[in-house]
Amino acid sequence: MKRSELAYRPDSERLFAAVADEPWSLFLDSGVWRQGQGGQGGQGARGDQARYDIIVARPPVTFETFGPRTLIRQQGRAIASREDPFLLLKKYLGRVEKNDTGLPFCGGAAGCFAYDLGRRIETLPAQAADDLPLPDMAVGIYDWAVIVDHQRRQSWLAGACRFAETAANWPALHALFSDPPACPKAPFRARAEVKSNLSKAGYTAAFNRIKDYIRAGDCYQVNLAQRFSADFAGSGWAAYRRLCALNPAPFAAYLNLPQCRVLSASPERFLRVRAGQVETRPIKGTQRRSVFAAEDRALAGWLLESEKERAENLMIVDLLRNDLGKSCAPGSIGVPRLFALESYATVHHLVSTVTGRLAQDKHALDLLRGCFPGGSITGAPKLRAMQIIEELEPHRRNLYCGAIAYIGFDGNMDSNICIRTLIQYEGRIYFHAGGGIVWDSRAGAEYEECFNKAAALLKLFAADPP
Repeated sequence: MKRSELAYRPDSERLFAAVADEPWSLFLDSGVWRQGQGGQGGQGARGDQARYDIIVARPPVTFETFGPRTLIRQQGRAIASREDPFLLLKKYLGRVEKNDTGLPFCGGAAGCFAYDLGRRIETLPAQAADDLPLPDMAVGIYDWAVIVDHQRRQSWLAGACRFAETAANWPALHALFSDPPACPKAPFRARAEVKSNLSKAGYTAAFNRIKDYIRAGDCYQVNLAQRFSADFAGSGWAAYRRLCALNPAPFAAYLNLPQCRVLSASPERFLRVRAGQVETRPIKGTQRRSVFAAEDRALAGWLLESEKERAENLMIVDLLRNDLGKSCAPGSIGVPRLFALESYATVHHLVSTVTGRLAQDKHALDLLRGCFPGGSITGAPKLRAMQIIEELEPHRRNLYCGAIAYIGFDGNMDSNICIRTLIQYEGRIYFHAGGGIVWDSRAGAEYEECFNKAAALLKLFAADPP
């Protein structure tokens, strides 16, 4: 492992601007630096992602999975594989290497794992429309990264140097990030009204069907989402910057993929592995915020005391304890934090923390596969909930409720759940919002919750571009 110090810049967007237009560039954005500029970045959010920003680009190897095939590109050549994508990445990362730099990531795999990659794990029906030809997995193998530590106010260029070109290009990379260009003020706008794929009547019909399944004993909870879309023009990178100014989040990310741009302002950690210690932080339980302080406190208090919202959260905590048990050492799983309040720009959330210790014969990718997709955005039991989602949601979810992650050569991993996430694809932008339906849920309240969760994303299109 190699590292060299860069001048610290609190505005990591300026660093990423040096590579933002390059295919396969990726920015894992803690949002913590925006709090000093008046941003409201998740009160109560914890962990390294609220400390570090990570920038990667120019991967020597890329993996793209479409259905049963994964296309692997390296040095101008492409080969196809039908092997399990998680196992492919695990094989490529190879033996875990020691990382003595003190930095969270010095090279490895990074990218996105779409919700529909779950079809490689479970057998699901094919009922929802599959109208976006995007990869189920898009991951690069990165040999260097720029790491910004906002706690220590330091920045580093770090690398594993597995590829000869990394060492050869090191001086040029150091120079690139030592004097990055200013972020251009590129325009963006929605060219038409944002529309949902479910009317209120359609949502209510799907809601009632879920209630029928709960009454019949098929499931306890199902996450029901609607997809919003609009014609879109302009820069995805500029739109991302505006989105995160409106709604700072501790697990935000921007990806410039060959097929699309991904703009994520996610508040939710999926899975983290650090020195064998595992953490997941499921969000379940939501209440809108108010601009009036007294009312805002009352809404937060209601959420903390709501038996329904706490019951939803507990169902998912139990599901995740079981999922972690597939890869964690027996007896190591605990719940150190239950029903904690975290407040974001437009909503309050209940967030719990589940921890464990990775078993000695397991890898971070075994953990990711065993928990994928995240239980907080499927329901319980997971497989039956996913089958019901496929039946009732008009379109496949693609990246929504999947994950953006890095998995280092050192075996460490961090990942988010792709909520509050937009996809810019061929002149349109797409995003979802949803919530968990349980027996005590009311259709009108759940429908309104979708719009509360989508508020910051909808505001992006209502606001004047910077």
